[in-house]
Amino acid sequence: MKTSELKLADPIPFYKTYIDVLGEVELLDMLERQLQNFPDFIKSISESKLSHAYEVNKWTVAQVLLHIIDSERVFQYRALRFSRGDETALPGFDENIYASNSNAEARSKNSLTEEYIAVRKSTITLYKSFTQETLQKTGVASNLPWNVAVLGFVICGHQKHHRNILRERYLL
Repeated sequence: MKTSELKLADPIPFYKTYIDVLGEVELLDMLERQLQNFPDFIKSISESKLSHAYEVNKWTVAQVLLHIIDSERVFQYRALRFSRGDETALPGFDENIYASNSNAEARSKNSLTEEYIAVRKSTITLYKSFTQETLQKTGVASNLPWNVAVLGFVICGHQKHHRNILRERYLL
């Protein structure tokens, strides 16, 4: 499935920002390309930069990296639930609470890279199992309508969005 084939709810929810940052891409191709590229990006960050925040009260580099991983897990879980026909509305999650409880400051680049790879491989395996019909299954999370395909593209776009922020504000 390609981004241009998505059917988004009207009015367009906030997550369209993450889809727009991708441009025209195919979902499984993008998931796999990011699996190849993002670990190299993490490895390019010096260990000393992991504890860097560009401003007071902003997350550190390590917290941003764990936020990417945590969010992918949450979106993947939502995709699994919706793909299996679970119509239970799911709550949102407070990314600031996740970040403050992530123990990011104790993590190394290697552990962050390993965790990212494990989570992304799991996402790819899950999405490879979905049919075109499954990708269209819907559900509600954070009081917004989603479908399984949108969640996959949001996983990719969310990562790219935060990678851009890391490059622009943290790794100057």
